Formats: sequence, C-alpha cells, structure tokens
Amino acid sequence: MPEENLKKGEHTRQVIIDAAYRLIIDQGYAATSMRQIAGKADLALGSIYNHFSSKEEVFRVIIQERHPFFQILPILNSVQGRTIDEYIRNAAHTLIEQLGYHPDFLNLLLIEIVEFKGEHVPLLFEKFLPMALPLAKRAEGLVGTTRDIPAFILARAFLGMFFSYYITEILIGPVMPPELRADALDRFVDIFLHGILGTERE
Repeated sequence: MPEENLKKGEHTRQVIIDAAYRLIIDQGYAATSMRQIAGKADLALGSIYNHFSSKEEVFRVIIQERHPFFQILPILNSVQGRTIDEYIRNAAHTLIEQLGYHPDFLNLLLIEIVEFKGEHVPLLFEKFLPMALPLAKRAEGLVGTTRDIPAFILARAFLGMFFSYYITEILIGPVMPPELRADALDRFVDIFLHGILGTERE
C-alpha cells in the first residue's frame, strides 16, 4: 500500500477516535452510536467499519491511548524532590497544576468504572506497569524512611489520595467556605504522609 494511503488511513482513524472521544465524554458510552460518531467525524458510516469492527473497539483504543494514567506517569517522572515528603508534596501540586480540573479527565474514569465495571483495566496494566518501573526505582532513592509497605501499594495509596482530592474538589470545592479550601491539597498530603491520629496522651 502506498505511503500516502497509509497516512490517509491513519489520519481517518485518528479523526474517528477524536470524534468518538468527544461524544463519549459528553454523553456517555451507551448513549453514543456509531452513526453519531460517523456524523461527528464527517464520514460515511461504512468508513468507520473499515477501521474499527465495533464501537467497543473504538472505546478500547481510547482507553489505551487516552486514559488519565498515561498523563499522570510522565508528570510524576518529571517531579523534583530529594526527600519523600518533598517529592510527594511536589507531585500532588504538579499534577493539579498540569492536569487542572478538567471534566474530561474524570468523565473517562467514571465511564470505564460505571459502564464497563473496569473491564479494560487489565489492558491498561499491560502498558502501565512497564512505564511505572522507573518511577518505583526512583522512589527507592528518595531520602527518608517509610513503613514496610510494598512500592505498588504506596503508589496506589498516593493515587487514591490524589483522586479523592481531585474528585471532591470538582464536586464540592466551589461551595466550600474559603477557609476550608485554603491549603486543602496540603492537608490531604499531610493525611497521606502522617495519618489522622494525633500523638496519644500518656
């Protein structure tokens, strides 16, 4: 096949993915049809089936290419910090600064969880884990000590802390009193690092 045709085919495939992503993010997977995707992409319906066998295949590609995890990892790898405390704080703030508060980010997560019951997670991990190994090795070199907790569990706990802050900030942050919003992310990080229990009295 001539290179020009290959480039045209790849371009058409990308147009389909972009159109499907926008529709699915805006109205959900179940409410989006292949006909709607074709209309959004300004293509004949049959043209889509030259590239994808089904709507589920289109969504699987979206998950594999655009899942938030694949945005998060490069950001975490770029974060500076010599100590565990410094790195964790910088990581949380850098994620918020670079990702912002985009509904797309949250919508894709919720569609995968609610409409697919996490069925594509194994596909994500095949790609995600090799990308995460350099980060795990880097974490081992940070100054400071942690309890004897596997690195994967620590990473999972950090992501849990981040997403709990991220989601609640979107949902209730705007209506919270200013004094409760001030330094909220740092407070989440403090809880992650030190827990919620104070020093026990003698």
